[in-house]
Amino acid sequence: MRCLLFACLLLATTPSLALDRFQVEGYMLPNGLQVLLKPGTQKGHVAIRLVVGVGMDDFSCADKELPHLLEHLLFSGIDASGEGGLEERMQALGGEWNAYTSNADTTFVIEAPAKNQRKVLDLLLALLTETRLDDPAVAAAKQVVEREDGGHYSHLQRWLDRQDIGHKASNQLAVELGLKCAERAEVHDLSREQLEQVRQHWYAPNNMTLIVVGDLDRLLPAYLERTFAELDPVDPSEHPPLAQIEHSAAAQRTLLRGWVGNGAKLHWLFPEPALDDQPYETLDLLKDYLGWALYRQLRLAHGLSYGPWSEREVFGDTVFLSLGADLARDDVPKARQVLKALQADLLQNGLDPATFARLQQAAVARQAWAVQGNSALADYYWSALGDYEDGHFSNPAKRLQTVSLDQANQVLRQLLSQPGYVRIEQPLMSDDTLMWAGGGSGLLLIGLMGAGLRRKRRTR
Repeated sequence: MRCLLFACLLLATTPSLALDRFQVEGYMLPNGLQVLLKPGTQKGHVAIRLVVGVGMDDFSCADKELPHLLEHLLFSGIDASGEGGLEERMQALGGEWNAYTSNADTTFVIEAPAKNQRKVLDLLLALLTETRLDDPAVAAAKQVVEREDGGHYSHLQRWLDRQDIGHKASNQLAVELGLKCAERAEVHDLSREQLEQVRQHWYAPNNMTLIVVGDLDRLLPAYLERTFAELDPVDPSEHPPLAQIEHSAAAQRTLLRGWVGNGAKLHWLFPEPALDDQPYETLDLLKDYLGWALYRQLRLAHGLSYGPWSEREVFGDTVFLSLGADLARDDVPKARQVLKALQADLLQNGLDPATFARLQQAAVARQAWAVQGNSALADYYWSALGDYEDGHFSNPAKRLQTVSLDQANQVLRQLLSQPGYVRIEQPLMSDDTLMWAGGGSGLLLIGLMGAGLRRKRRTR
């Protein structure tokens, strides 16, 4: 009852709360379900996100598709009308829904008219509690998941993955280091019993967060007390530790991508250092700075790449900051020289103060318009759940402003003092090589035919 009174008070003060997107006075139901209700600026609409704390990283390489397969199964139907009938009911309410399984969580995403938000949540609750996991539904879901993952995992594709031909550069490096499974997880051996266990152990209210943003129904808190609060909690399952670097990897490798072509991609990947006292946003600012530096050097100064990039990717417990560029095959050596010179200059002279200040100001300014509308706000809360505490999400703009030039230079030197890992993706041969190989083969064939004709004449 205390939670209900608090939630009603929350909805009674919606105008003031809607002004600050970082203030979200959520509450917890008695069964452990965390609820975040945020009045939005768009009338007549709600964005709903139900985040379940189970993802692919919670399972071994052979079983990683279990949460993904279960996600699809839960849309297979709640009565005799099956999957089609379930979708028709959502259509009749004017809503749309989908679900996504990531390494960290499984999230149900719903957009719906505000007037039907409780009916839509009724349907979501029925999906969670009434879906039967029978063998025909499991078989059908396996086919869907297999198609989503690229079709049947053939012996050829498995062999290519083992030869590092089937992975993109960053994934290939992660496999080498032991941060990622070498082969694609398959679904055909997963059993209905395993799926039931995932549902029982992980799909519990004390492992869920319900986010509703938009034109909130004033009866919504009472509705949640009456419905979602009836879900039974379970003893929480422990998340296994994230994969750590276990093996060494080659400093440089050339990866085969196709058979013929004059293009190539250059990747230079650096494991990010652990940040002690520095804000996490320091590395975001360094990513922006290095992306701009690549643009200045590879495109403007040397004309080697139209769109170089920098990005951050997470594998297990390790984050990589990678520098990349699309190049002409013959320009790869020159591009590597340019990047080496850039690395040496940054290690010696550090970041340019004026450039760093400009990019920092741009990153801060971006926060003012980066999240617009109910759906974007719900997605933001979903992505930043780990940052939620005492009714607030921390403001990234403020954290960005606290990053000093000295702090950024300190992290930069830690980052670039490593040799990093170079991966070059290119086809087996260039167009010119193919042409010369074809011409040489043609000449050889003509020569052999000529020699054969001469032998025939001599025998006559």
